[in-house]
Amino acid sequence: MAQITCRKCGKTFEAAVSDIKKIHCLHCGALIKPRTAANQQKKKKKYLWLYLIAGILYAIAAVLIITAKPWEKDIVAIAAGSSHTVALKPDGTVLAVGSNKDGECNVQNWTDIVAIDAGWFLTVGLKSDGTVVAVGDNAYGQCNVDDWTDIVAISAGYGHIVGLKSDGTVVAVGGIESGECDVKNWSNIVAISAGYVHTVGLKSDGTVVAVGTNSNGQCNVEDWTDIEAISAGRYHTVGLKSDGTVVAVGTNSNGQCNIEDWTDIEAISAGRYHTVGLKSDGTVVAVSGTAYGECDVEDWSDIVAISAGQVHTVGLKSDGTVVAIGDNVYGQCDVQDWNS
Repeated sequence: MAQITCRKCGKTFEAAVSDIKKIHCLHCGALIKPRTAANQQKKKKKYLWLYLIAGILYAIAAVLIITAKPWEKDIVAIAAGSSHTVALKPDGTVLAVGSNKDGECNVQNWTDIVAIDAGWFLTVGLKSDGTVVAVGDNAYGQCNVDDWTDIVAISAGYGHIVGLKSDGTVVAVGGIESGECDVKNWSNIVAISAGYVHTVGLKSDGTVVAVGTNSNGQCNVEDWTDIEAISAGRYHTVGLKSDGTVVAVGTNSNGQCNIEDWTDIEAISAGRYHTVGLKSDGTVVAVSGTAYGECDVEDWSDIVAISAGQVHTVGLKSDGTVVAIGDNVYGQCDVQDWNS
């Protein structure tokens, strides 16, 4: 005999239930499954085994994932310099290919990096603590960023590096005495871009400021409004408007400012002689360029970030792989190993 508790009325009664799957309650007559201590114990043992098996399978899967570490092959940011290309990995380390004439690719020991940029034979990295590291050509002191703090964005030009601080002010080092580092009075800045010998800043109200050489009108941005992104090239400056159209000023010797018909653009990048735009559908457009093919991006798809170098172009795909086209004399387009 066993004590049975009715699940409907809550009362208990005694019954022989060793071979009975269901039984009528002696109090209310409801047909119920006998719930005995022995049955409950069997049920607990059954679920314990299921939990144990599930735990083993979960542990095996975790080991396989950790061992494989597929994310270590993924790239989260790219930057194209004069003759080199730099990539940021999700673990905060950095990769570089191409010319290393001035040590601009010596980034193998960098850690805890959250943003990168590549300039004229130099590379700069922003660390998670707001400090900055730089390697490469330091002829103008452009790599003297050791004392920078509270930085939230960086940009590398020809002979100068610019940093945006969390309070909206800007710092700069280097320069060739063309005024490209005269940013001490800037305020309310939300984005920066360093060109060849000029510097551009985007203000929180969508207007733009620029300093430095204006020999080709690359600093004539005072009438720009409703801008949400900027990019400074060699002698031209490009701005992305909130409606997805693009504006450009400066030299148009190679057609690098012929962007009037661009629409649905989400990101821009200005190189030496070319301009690249990323569309919302993941395709890429480019104008101007040279005979190196840096604008041959019409078959690119699934792109989430772009960067225009001196005469090469780099694209980051949504799966973390990288594509590159253009001048490859220094191996700056040899990014295939990053994708394997």
